[in-house]
Amino acid sequence: MSELLKNRHEILFLYDVKDANPNGDPADENKPRTDEETGVNIVTDVRLKRTIRDYLCDYKGLTVFVKEVRKDSGDLETKEERLDELKINSPDDLLNKCIDIRLFGATAAIKNKTITFTGPVQFRFGRSLHPVKIEYVKGTTVMPSKESKKQGTFTECYIVPYSLIVFYGIANENLAKISKMTEEDHMLLLEAMWNGTKNLISRSKVGHMPRLLIDIEFKENNYHIGDLDKLVKINSDYDYEEIRDISDLSLNVGNLLDVIKNNSTKIHRIRVSFDKRLNVVPRDSWANLSSYTGIDNIEFLAFD
Repeated sequence: MSELLKNRHEILFLYDVKDANPNGDPADENKPRTDEETGVNIVTDVRLKRTIRDYLCDYKGLTVFVKEVRKDSGDLETKEERLDELKINSPDDLLNKCIDIRLFGATAAIKNKTITFTGPVQFRFGRSLHPVKIEYVKGTTVMPSKESKKQGTFTECYIVPYSLIVFYGIANENLAKISKMTEEDHMLLLEAMWNGTKNLISRSKVGHMPRLLIDIEFKENNYHIGDLDKLVKINSDYDYEEIRDISDLSLNVGNLLDVIKNNSTKIHRIRVSFDKRLNVVPRDSWANLSSYTGIDNIEFLAFD
């Protein structure tokens, strides 16, 4: 079995969305979530964790605890029923069987005793790096919903024409000892973030593409930089709400590279995955990443 996660990690993840709804708000007609003051698109950490769980379960064949399962009656399975289905009789069973509990934690009642695990991996809400425009789309279906109908029913949805979203997260090595999160779990997490985003192919989610993933592993105990998401910004010749494609902008990572260099003595390794369509400033950032950051231990990840 893989060894427990031994160092702290910081994660920066960027993906974009085109003509889709990255995270609907059920309290507001399922419109894409936005900050009313700034117009910035918001995606909850729960949405990202669901992407990760779905990929780990559906594509990697791993067991996850938090999953929408419907019974024959059509009702959703409860936590207690899920525990029974997975034959979980102890906290160790829960951790050993369910990768999402090792990553994100959970609260569950096992044999009438409530157990809470605080997950070592936590994300802030994702936010777009620019204001977005919400569009209302209406159409019709081809087939009527009832025999008496002579034409298809109306459909409607809200989308964003474009949104480049950044997530920031931390993997805490101290909590990993409690949840039994391993080094292998961490690599699966990174894979699930990248490939899971590409596999969002439902009607409301198709149009997601991962663009940049940076994982910084520290060698100094209990240390991380913080606020990596505040160190990147976009440049564009278009007004922000007019952006429609990743080619319409460039991502300025200069401040991020400077801060990493200033902390280079505390960093063990950097892992990077990037989409070649993403234009970055400085333009030779990835080719000369060691020179810009002062880090020799750099691993470029290829998930595809």
